[in-house]
Amino acid sequence: MTDRLLELAQHPWGQRLLSTLGLPQPRRLPRRDGPSMPEELAGRLVHLIGIGDAPLLSALTQIVVAEGATVVKEAQVPVSTLIVDATAVSTLDQLRDVFRQVQASQARLTPGARVVIFAADPTSAQQARVSALAQALQGFARAMAKELGRRGGTVNLLKVGPIPIGSGTAGQPLLAGTVRFFGGDRSSYVSGQVLQWRTDAAARHLPGPVASRRLAVVTGAAGGIGAATARRLSQDGFHVLCVDVPAASEALEALAARVGGEALPLDLTAEATPAALADAIAARGPLDLMVHNAGITRDRTLARMSAAEWDSVLTVNLASILAIDDALDARALWREGAREVCLSSISGIAGNAGQTNYSASKAGVIGYVTHRAQQLRDRGITVNAVAPGFIETAMTGRMPMMIREVGRRLNSLKQGGRPDDVAEAIAFLASPQSQPLSGEVLRVCGQSLLGA
Repeated sequence: MTDRLLELAQHPWGQRLLSTLGLPQPRRLPRRDGPSMPEELAGRLVHLIGIGDAPLLSALTQIVVAEGATVVKEAQVPVSTLIVDATAVSTLDQLRDVFRQVQASQARLTPGARVVIFAADPTSAQQARVSALAQALQGFARAMAKELGRRGGTVNLLKVGPIPIGSGTAGQPLLAGTVRFFGGDRSSYVSGQVLQWRTDAAARHLPGPVASRRLAVVTGAAGGIGAATARRLSQDGFHVLCVDVPAASEALEALAARVGGEALPLDLTAEATPAALADAIAARGPLDLMVHNAGITRDRTLARMSAAEWDSVLTVNLASILAIDDALDARALWREGAREVCLSSISGIAGNAGQTNYSASKAGVIGYVTHRAQQLRDRGITVNAVAPGFIETAMTGRMPMMIREVGRRLNSLKQGGRPDDVAEAIAFLASPQSQPLSGEVLRVCGQSLLGA
C-alpha cells in the first residue's frame, strides 16, 4: 500500500509543497533486513555519554566495538547512534549534565539516528529525590523522541535495576542484545518506549548455547504481521509451525513452503484446537517460541454491538491464548528458557471508539502477560507483549482514506509502520539476549500519540 505523502516528501519540490500546505514531511526510515548478524552495528558511528560513575559505560563501549561500530568522540563527526549511561544520576546537577551533553550531541545526529538511554529504575531508588530524577529522565526521553521523529530518529529508554552491570560481568551478553536492537535499524518504528531491563534475570539466566533446531509456533500466520513474523523467524534458524484457519490453507501452505516450515490449519475457536496444537508440538518439540498473533476485529459502537460480535473477538484474541497456554503447560511442552510473545495493540492501551470488544481483548492480553511473566520467571521463560500501532496491512488498506491518513500521521514519525517492523520486534524478544525483558509491552507504533 503506497503512502503518497511519504513518497512526495522525498523530493525537494515535494518538500516545498508540503511545507507551503503545512503538511507533515515524513522521512523514509532506515531499515535492516535479513537474519541477525554477528556485527549488527557495523558501519554505525556511535557516541557514548556517561554521567557520574556511569557503571554501564565500559561494558557498553566494549559491546559497541564488538558489534562492528566505530566509537566517535570528535564534535565534528556525524553520529548515527547515541548511547547514554544515566543510571548513576542522583542529583539535579547530574540531570542537568544529561541535558547539556545530549543537547551538544544532538546537532551531530544524522537523520534516522538512534538514541538509547539507560536510567535507574525509579521504583528501586532508596530516596524520593533519586526516584524523581529517574522518572524525569523518562519524560526527557519521550519528549526528545517526539522532536527527533521529524527527522526519522528514535529515542528509547531502558530502566535498569540496582545491580551494576560492569565490563567483564556475566550480564554483558544480555546487555549486548538490547544495544543491538535499540541502537540499530531493526527498531526503526519503535520510539518513545520505556522498558524494564531486569538485572535479576540477567544474573540468574544467562543465554546458553542455542539449540540446533528451535521450534516456533506462529498463529494467524497466513498474512500480514503473522507471515512477516514467520519469514523473519525462519531467517534466525527457527523451524516454524504456521497456524491459521482452514479457509486460509492455500496461503498458509505457500508461506510454510517459503520459510521451510510446516502449515497447520486450525480453527482457534474450536474446542479441540488446543489439544491438537499441543499434539503437534509434542511430536516436534520442545517448544522454544510461541507467538500468539491471531486476531480479528468486529468493529461497532457499544450501543450497536451484538453479543456475537463481542464473543467472537474475545474468543480469538484472548480466550484462545489462555486455552492454548493451558494445554502447553499441562503437558510441559516448553523448553527451559523459552519465549512467549502475545500480540496486543495500542487500542488495548488507549482504547478506541467503536472497538470496545477489541480494546478489551488486547488490554486483557497485557494483563495476562504481566502476571504470566512472574509465574514463569524461575524457569527462565520470558513472556512479553508487542503492541503495534498503525501498520500498513490489507486490513488498514480497507479503511476509509481520511481515517487511514489520520492513523498514519498520529505518531512522531508521521507514517505507518510495516509488518516487518513488528516481526523485528518479535525476533528480538525471541532471542536469548532478550532475557532481562519479561512482562513488558513493547509498542511498535512510531511513538503513537494514542496512549502516549
